[in-house]
Amino acid sequence: MHLSPPVPLLLGLLLLQGVLRPLRGDLVFIPSVIRMSGPVVSASLVGGTEDVTVYLTQLRDEMGLLPVPTCGELNNETGDWSLTVTPTVVRPENSLEVTVRLKRDLQSCSSNGTDPFLEAPCIVQALLVSAFHNTSCSAHLLIHVEIYANSSLGQNASENVTVVPNQVYQPLGPCPCNLTAGACDIRCCCDQECSSDLTALFRESCFPGVFGGDVNPPFDQLCSIQMSHGVPDWFPFLCVQLANSPFLGYFYHGSISSGHQVSFDIYLHTDLKDFSDFGYKQGDPVMTVDKAYFTIPQVSLAGQCLYNAPVAFLQNFDVQCVTSLEEYLERDGITSAKIKNGAMGGIVTPKVIYEEATDLDRFITNTETLLSTGPAPRNVNVEEHYIFRWNNNTISEINVRIIRAEINAQQKGIMTQRFTVKFLSYNSGNEQEWSGNPGYQLGKPVRALSTNGTNNVTTLHLWYPAGRSLCSTATRKPILFGENVLSGCLLEVGINENCTKLRENAVELLDSLVQVTHVAMRGNSDYNDLSDGWLEIIRVDALGAGADPPDSNVSGICLDVPAQLNIRILFSDAGAVEGMTQQEILGVETRFSSVTWQFQCGLTCEDKADLFPIGASVQFIKIPAQLPHPLTRFQINFTEYDCNRNEVCWPQLLYPLTQYYRGEPYSQCVAKSLLLVSFIILAVFLSNPWIRIHKA
Repeated sequence: MHLSPPVPLLLGLLLLQGVLRPLRGDLVFIPSVIRMSGPVVSASLVGGTEDVTVYLTQLRDEMGLLPVPTCGELNNETGDWSLTVTPTVVRPENSLEVTVRLKRDLQSCSSNGTDPFLEAPCIVQALLVSAFHNTSCSAHLLIHVEIYANSSLGQNASENVTVVPNQVYQPLGPCPCNLTAGACDIRCCCDQECSSDLTALFRESCFPGVFGGDVNPPFDQLCSIQMSHGVPDWFPFLCVQLANSPFLGYFYHGSISSGHQVSFDIYLHTDLKDFSDFGYKQGDPVMTVDKAYFTIPQVSLAGQCLYNAPVAFLQNFDVQCVTSLEEYLERDGITSAKIKNGAMGGIVTPKVIYEEATDLDRFITNTETLLSTGPAPRNVNVEEHYIFRWNNNTISEINVRIIRAEINAQQKGIMTQRFTVKFLSYNSGNEQEWSGNPGYQLGKPVRALSTNGTNNVTTLHLWYPAGRSLCSTATRKPILFGENVLSGCLLEVGINENCTKLRENAVELLDSLVQVTHVAMRGNSDYNDLSDGWLEIIRVDALGAGADPPDSNVSGICLDVPAQLNIRILFSDAGAVEGMTQQEILGVETRFSSVTWQFQCGLTCEDKADLFPIGASVQFIKIPAQLPHPLTRFQINFTEYDCNRNEVCWPQLLYPLTQYYRGEPYSQCVAKSLLLVSFIILAVFLSNPWIRIHKA
């Protein structure tokens, strides 16, 4: 008895024939074997296509084995199939496109159009397409047809709008692993299109977690879950039944919302989008009346200076840009700029104040000595400070302070420029802005005050060195909440420096960073009320309580010289306002670290100034808002009552009435509990045994 070869061997032979035949110039179908799952399939007939006739024949598919494709008589038994042959666009004389199409409708396969996915295919047939040159068979194409009734290719697309459920009560995607419409997704146990028999094949390998449909994981105290083994049926005595999920409420309520497309080419597009007439929002670029961005140099993420970067509304910054004096170009006049204030037709003109720089060494380095004065000198801006006054979503006032320096027109060197932008409320005075309301915001200055009345400093500072990084020319910047930083400068010291004087100078420089006595716990503490959350700074002296340490008898060496100021700030979460976590400062400590200074000599110790580095560090330490409760002796000795180690947890016996239940406010739980107790007492009083006892 002759048996057909298995499918893999047949496919291999056909592919081998399909590869070798084009080498001889014969006719060949590409591909030579097709597995058809839809109503239409196409293949190409390549070779000498003149005087070629193509026929379609249905083959008998017995016992799931494909028959051997052989060219028989010239026939065209199409049945439910149609055959179309058309020349191809590319080289039509040597290539034909052969298309086989199902003539009947797939809807007739199923008695009910709403039937779920069927495991058995609707149509299983074997088709043979033969190409005859004159009367001899030159090529054949074998098509294995396996079409399902509910295949998406065979059904008409529905024009009904998808009904989105109310996400307050039902998650938008209860089965994320259901990726194929009208078919069963393997390992997706929540797919409703999978029958019970098909799901049983992969039930032990279902996708876990949210992707597998576990969007509402149960917990131990849920009444509807099955208790674990070893737990008595009476535990817990009270349970909770609720329909809740962490994925509820994260989506829009059933209606289609047009997405807000973010434009990443906002700074490069020539047609700028200007919505400033309807008010600014945080992050919107500040616009001018010429429909252009109001730009101030800023530093990019790569560290480069962008000289045409737009100013964003309510976004403060403080940057430095380094440029060569030969490449320096004066920016357009700020005094003539007309800026939109955010209201229809409103215009704000900046108020500019010019100041002269006193020390050019702070801003210009690597200068070259000029032998002749040359042309007239020129002015360069070394610092620009902008203060924007805002009122709701408008800009009410702009104040600019420019520090400029006069240099030679041909002077060469490296100049360090500083640009600052600060947005202040229109009713804030002396530039004292809140750092939060009530808690601190990240990146806002730490508020401080001095009770001795000798200065008006309102914050802690760090050095902001420039030029040669000398302490005598370094400026200061405020300490920002939540930012750990290191800062320092260089102090000039000679070989014959007096050690006592060196210590005093170092302490004086370090103390100049903390010229306050109190810091604010909150970002909105009142400067005029010391009892409104002001904490005294804990200071640890640089030296001991006794006399100064003994000086060394060797010149150029000093012991215990304060060189580092360590500022530690303790903070914690102090609650939430409208869902936003509020943070407050719990304490501030300053401590000095001392080193032994030694003059650095080269080949010979010359009497010239040496550079002694001193620095300051700020560290923010977050501590828990509430310390964990220590374990009691009962909890230590009787571990069987530990809820994390045992199935039976006695503290959670009355779970809805305990502190472990967070589904409702505790006051509501107590009210419901009292109501339940009253019902029980009323039922006891109205019961027959109680009435009989009362009559007796």
